[in-house]
Amino acid sequence: MAENISNLENADDFDQIVTPSDGLIKSFEHMLIDIGEDTTRDGLVDTPKRAAAAFKFLNHGYKLSLEKVVNNALFESDIEDMVVVRDIEFYSLCEHHMLPFNGRCHVAYIPNGKVLGLSKIARVADMFARRLQIQERLTHQIAEAITDITGCKGCAVVVEAQHMCMVMRGVQKQNSVMKTSAMMGVFRNNPATRAEFFSLLPN
Repeated sequence: MAENISNLENADDFDQIVTPSDGLIKSFEHMLIDIGEDTTRDGLVDTPKRAAAAFKFLNHGYKLSLEKVVNNALFESDIEDMVVVRDIEFYSLCEHHMLPFNGRCHVAYIPNGKVLGLSKIARVADMFARRLQIQERLTHQIAEAITDITGCKGCAVVVEAQHMCMVMRGVQKQNSVMKTSAMMGVFRNNPATRAEFFSLLPN
C-alpha cells in the first residue's frame, strides 16, 4: 500500500502516519456518541479507528520537512527562463471547520543557477496542503518554500479551490471558487514577468 502514496518513501513512513493514538480513536468514538449513534452496531464498530487513521493521513504534512521532501533534487543549471508547473491537484482541510477544500495549484519560478526536480514542486505543495490550512497561507507557504529551496529570482503561485465549509454548510454556495496568489521577487517587481505567468495559466 505504501508504494501507492506518492509522497511517502517507505512502509515505515506510511505506518507512522496512519497509525492513530488511542486518544484520537476515543475522540472519534465520542463524536459518534454525541450525534446519537450506536457505536456497537456492525457498521460503526471499527469506524473510530478508521476515521482516526484517515484523519492522520489527511494531516500527514506535519510529519514532513522540506529537506525530506526535496531529497537533494536540486540541480545546477544555466537556464534563466520561467519554469511553470500547472494544475497540481491538492486536498486540504480548513482549519476553521476541519472540512475539506481542494483544487489546483499553479507554480512558476525563474531559476538562479539551480532547478528543482519536477515532482518536488508537487510534493512541496502537498506537504503544506496536508495540514490544517487556510488557502491564503497555503499559497504563500508554497511560494516561500520554493524560493528558499532554489534561491530563485522569483516565484509565483496561484491556488484555486472549492471549500466544503462554504458548499456543504453555512451559505451553501455550490459553484463558488476561491483564488489566491503569491508573487515574490521578479514576479512582484516586474509587471511583464507577472503578465507572462498569468498568460500561461488556464482560463
